[in-house]
Amino acid sequence: MHSSTTSPRSRRNWIVAACALALLAALCAEAGRWLRAAPQGDVPLAAQGAIGNTTGLATLVEMSRSLIPMPQDVPSAHASSLATVPGGMLAFWWAGSRESGPDVKVYAARTRDGKWSAPWEVASRESLGRALGFGVRRIGNPVAWTAPDGLVHLYVVATGLGGWAASRIVHMVSNDAGASFTTRRLLPLSPLLNTSVLVRTSPIALADGGWWLPVYFELGIKYPMLMAFDANGEPTRLGRIGSSMSTLQPAIVPVSNTEVRAWMRDASDEQRIQHAASRDGGASWEDLPPLDMPNHSTSLAAIRLSSGDILMLHNHVDAGGSARNILRLSISKNGHVWRTVDDIVVGKVGDEFSYPAMHQVGNELHVTYTHQREAIAYHTYRIQTGETI
Repeated sequence: MHSSTTSPRSRRNWIVAACALALLAALCAEAGRWLRAAPQGDVPLAAQGAIGNTTGLATLVEMSRSLIPMPQDVPSAHASSLATVPGGMLAFWWAGSRESGPDVKVYAARTRDGKWSAPWEVASRESLGRALGFGVRRIGNPVAWTAPDGLVHLYVVATGLGGWAASRIVHMVSNDAGASFTTRRLLPLSPLLNTSVLVRTSPIALADGGWWLPVYFELGIKYPMLMAFDANGEPTRLGRIGSSMSTLQPAIVPVSNTEVRAWMRDASDEQRIQHAASRDGGASWEDLPPLDMPNHSTSLAAIRLSSGDILMLHNHVDAGGSARNILRLSISKNGHVWRTVDDIVVGKVGDEFSYPAMHQVGNELHVTYTHQREAIAYHTYRIQTGETI
């Protein structure tokens, strides 16, 4: 039997919930006004040919696969990022006892003569807290970018109070190829006490020597954004990608001097890779129909090869399978129709191969991804263009 009266505690709970929803709606509206008011730049993208300008899709030949050496007695690793330095590659990731654990740190390693070095520590809660002047509760995803002047820029997710929805992004810089970093700033990204914004996917070069950093907002609703930097690494503008409120971790690919595509992780019930496009160099975006490719809320990577083909590394889901046990490499000429190149790793239900990163250097493709939440896997491929898969 249900009473028709409401207890004082229930009334208080409803009032608190209503106030929280009203506050969230007001903050979202303010965030929308703030984003729309951000100045729109006319900086062109790095030079690109027209999409689909080759006669055949590139082919990829695997050359090697290995695991990057991990710190001793550190059982969990996740969220890798890649950058180039003279003579090799840099990889960054976080590792610790578990995600959000107080002992999580950001580590790096680099290749020399095709082999990975031992890892070294780049950032911790303690080091970031000292640099920022306030307590850091947890750290997470790192994203790296090597600027034309050789400086390595590293963006790291860090929180004070609360969970990932209270995150800020710390901007760090290295002038010695990643051997050491100094903290430059907290990025100014959100009107909500500069919190609730995270980073995951690779930056994109601009023709003036600057770059775009893909970021995303995550507090109740989720939406993708990008922040532009000039050639000196100074932030110049911030813009939202599309109008979705359930997508995050955008992988951004320029397909001409003015056209840009973005593919996103899907946090909705649709569970497909989400798609958006800009035809004015990132000043405005439109949502496109999602791809006919599954995405059960997991990160993906996409790049445009020098041949003009677009590569995507993403988690495929078989019928009855799990969200992250198959990591598939797909290729496209137009960004809409995709063909499978290979499933680069396949595990049983419950296995995890996720959060990929890709980087092209000459005729080689470098790939990293999370391997069972225990290590970072590394693959290399030779790219052969002008052939049909």
